[in-house]
Amino acid sequence: MKREEKARVPPAEQPPASPITKFKIALCQLKVTADKERNILHARTAVEEAAEKGAKLVVLPEIWNSPYSNDSFPVYAEDIDAGFDASPSTAMLSEVARLLNITIVGGSIPERSGDKLYNTCCVVGPDGKLKAKHRKIHLFDIDIPGKITFKESKTLTAGETPTTVDTEVGRIGIGICYDIRFQELAMLYAARGAQLICYPGAFNMTTGPLHWELLQRARAVDNQLYVATCSPARDTTAGYIAWGHSTLVGPFGEVLATTEHDEAIIISEIDYSQIELRRANLPLEKQRHGDVYQLVDVQRLDSE
Repeated sequence: MKREEKARVPPAEQPPASPITKFKIALCQLKVTADKERNILHARTAVEEAAEKGAKLVVLPEIWNSPYSNDSFPVYAEDIDAGFDASPSTAMLSEVARLLNITIVGGSIPERSGDKLYNTCCVVGPDGKLKAKHRKIHLFDIDIPGKITFKESKTLTAGETPTTVDTEVGRIGIGICYDIRFQELAMLYAARGAQLICYPGAFNMTTGPLHWELLQRARAVDNQLYVATCSPARDTTAGYIAWGHSTLVGPFGEVLATTEHDEAIIISEIDYSQIELRRANLPLEKQRHGDVYQLVDVQRLDSE
């Protein structure tokens, strides 16, 4: 085995041949209220508008059907595995994806499973079926005295499984908010052949200005792939104030589209030939030193 192949255990997979290599993506930065029915209807309207503008992939924000608080998570949580009757939020995603013939990365909602709660992203295909479900792996537990203290682990349980999913618009890796801080997860997705990583996320007014764009560009340039983030719009009256600034970053670390903190639907283009180009310009994959370091994909290794 070549030196560079040893740097990924098991060896890296190549991205699949995508059904389409160029398409429009929409990032729906939505204002979230305490009215769940209104949030669901509002998200649906945004998805419809995005599809009208030509988007084949639509991304929603983190926790779009509920206020972002430990008090709200248990109240707004839905049992996704129990089917659409028990989960009005995913039922809406399924119906609208099927009617509009699009793929939706459904941000995230609080999920109830048995006696546990998760922060969960559902990916729905153009047939309306649930293609994948990602439970946030890295819970947002931080304490910056005088600025912000939040502990998701008070109510939520951490997911245990990295998520890559083959869709009509290529192979997508999914992370939720705090997951973006862990470069190992993004490296693992790249080694699984992901062409795009979507991070629904709600950074705050302390870390947002410093880290939000920096982390997206770092994940994109390190792995030479696209990174899309989708935040809720900022509500200064909320208990948790989101930074906003939903963004699409290209495989050279370039910001392709972004917005400020108000409600917005960002439409931009993804062109996977840019990944091939940038990987030819900077052939990092062939220059890794598996004799010095390795990234181990535990799940893939265990399944072999």
